[in-house]
Amino acid sequence: MDPHSAGSEFRFEKRRAEAVLWLVTGETVRGYFFTSAGSTRRHGAERISDLLNSQTGFFPFEVHFDGEGRTVQYNRVHVVAVEVFDDEARRDTGYEVATRRLVSVLLATGRRIDGAVRVYRPEGRNRVSDWTHEAEPFRYIEGPDVTLIVNALHIVSVTEVQGS
Repeated sequence: MDPHSAGSEFRFEKRRAEAVLWLVTGETVRGYFFTSAGSTRRHGAERISDLLNSQTGFFPFEVHFDGEGRTVQYNRVHVVAVEVFDDEARRDTGYEVATRRLVSVLLATGRRIDGAVRVYRPEGRNRVSDWTHEAEPFRYIEGPDVTLIVNALHIVSVTEVQGS
């Protein structure tokens, strides 16, 4: 039997998810993540945040140079934030009931982000400080015009603002 005629049990269907990387160098890179059609972490398709939080080290990211697509390996440690273009944050179980907190976040690059975070904790443990102590390094901040996945390693300070 031809090994190329049937699908491999080790092959997973991937989809391209458009995003913009903010790097520690100050550079921004527009391109595509390769996410799985199914997730081992939750029901449904893998999200960019799932991919970023699943491992350490490098991840593949497709960029286009002179009209040609190339895959570049980026190191997670040097990614400050990722702009995402779908509502993947809303696909979290419990999103609608999680406590929404308005914050102002100062990044190590000097850039400030104002937006909302969701704290998935019970009443009394749903403060901004609880959000800052979450285990996953890449976390959502939803701004009025953009949703970001921010690398907590590059957060200098988080301030809760009025209106939460």
